[in-house]
Amino acid sequence: MKSSKLVLLIAAFLLVVGGVVSSGAFGLNWRLFEKYIKFPTTQTPLSPATDVRVTNEESVVIDVVDRVSPSVVTIGIKGTRRLGDILELNPFDPFSPFRRRPGKTQEFEQDIASGFIVESNGLIITNKHVVSGTDSQYQVITKDDKTYEVQKIYRDPANDLAILKINATGLPTVELGDSDQIKVGQLAIAIGTALGQFRHTVTTGVISGVGRGITAGGPFEGYVERLDNVIQTDAAINPGNSGGPLLNSSGQVIGVNTAISGNAENIGFAIPINVLKDALSNFNATGQFNRPFLGVQYQMIPRQTAILNDLPEGAYIAEVVSGSPADRAGVQADDIVTKIDGEKLSADNDLAKIIGKKKVGDKVILTVWREDKEQALTAILGNQNE
Repeated sequence: MKSSKLVLLIAAFLLVVGGVVSSGAFGLNWRLFEKYIKFPTTQTPLSPATDVRVTNEESVVIDVVDRVSPSVVTIGIKGTRRLGDILELNPFDPFSPFRRRPGKTQEFEQDIASGFIVESNGLIITNKHVVSGTDSQYQVITKDDKTYEVQKIYRDPANDLAILKINATGLPTVELGDSDQIKVGQLAIAIGTALGQFRHTVTTGVISGVGRGITAGGPFEGYVERLDNVIQTDAAINPGNSGGPLLNSSGQVIGVNTAISGNAENIGFAIPINVLKDALSNFNATGQFNRPFLGVQYQMIPRQTAILNDLPEGAYIAEVVSGSPADRAGVQADDIVTKIDGEKLSADNDLAKIIGKKKVGDKVILTVWREDKEQALTAILGNQNE
C-alpha cells in the first residue's frame, strides 16, 4: 500500500515539474536540461558523408598540396633580345640622309611552364612543346626559389613529353599513380605556374573524361602536336601550367598537364601518367627515348574509299625509307598494309598506332596487298632515334 502511494506521489511530482518547465515559469525550459540529459529522438541523423564532406575535401586538397608542392617546379627561359632599331638623320649626307643604328641588346628571363621532379638526382618532367627551342637556354626554379641551369634535354619523339636534367641531388620527388584506374568524376588537383607569372597556383576539379584526342601547343613557342587518349579535366589549366602534374586525392600524379581548349572554359587536358612511366622505363634502360620505327610514309585508305575503288582498307605506302626495317622486309611503294600481326588497320586503328604499341627489336608480320594478292612480310622494328 505504501509503495503504491509512493509511486503516485512521484508521478504527481513529475507532472507538476513538467508543467512548470513547459510553461517557462522561473526561467526554466527544456533546452536547459538538454545540456545534461540526452533525450531520445526519432529524427534521422545526418549521414557522416553529408555532415563532413566539405571539410574532408578541403583537408584532402590541403594535404596533397603540402606534400607535393615541393616537387613541382617552374620552367624558365633566358636569353638576350634586341630593342628596336633607331633611325637617325645625317644632314651632312645628301645622298643617304637616314641611317639605321641597331638597338641595344637586353638580357631577359621569363617563366614559361611547369614541371615536376621524378628522381632526386635532378630528372624533371615537362612537355616537349615548352622546350622545343633547340637554341634556347632553359632553367628550373624550385619552390624554395633556387635556380638550376638545364644541362640536358631529352625529347620524346612520339609524345609531348621531355626530360630535363639539372645538376642537383636530394630533391623531393612525386609519386606516380596508375592512369588506367582513373574514374570519371573523381577529384583532380593541378599545380603549376599559371600564365607564366603565378608560381605554384593550385586549382581543383574532377576528371571530366578519358580517351580524348587533342592538338597540344604552347603560346610561347607556337608549336602544335596531335595527341590521342588524353585525360580531360575541369580543373583550371592555364597557359604556363603545361608540364605540371595532375594529381588524385592520394597525391599521386595521374597525368601531365599539356593543353587547354581555346573554344571553351574549364576544359583542360593531360597526358596519362602510364605513358610517362613507359617512357621513363625506356629512358632509364637506354639513356634516351627509344621508339619503334618501321620506316614508311603512308596514307590511310578509309573504308568508304576502299569500297568505291575496289581496294582493301589499310595503309597505302607512298614511300619507303632506304635501309629502314620496312625496306629490309621488302615493303614497296604502292603496297597497301592491311594487317600487322593479324590486327586489321583502319582509320581509327592506323599503322602508327599499332606500331606505337610495339617495342624496338620486335618482329612483326606485315600483311601486304600487292598486285591484287596478299602476302606476308616479316620486319624487325628499329629505333626511331637512329
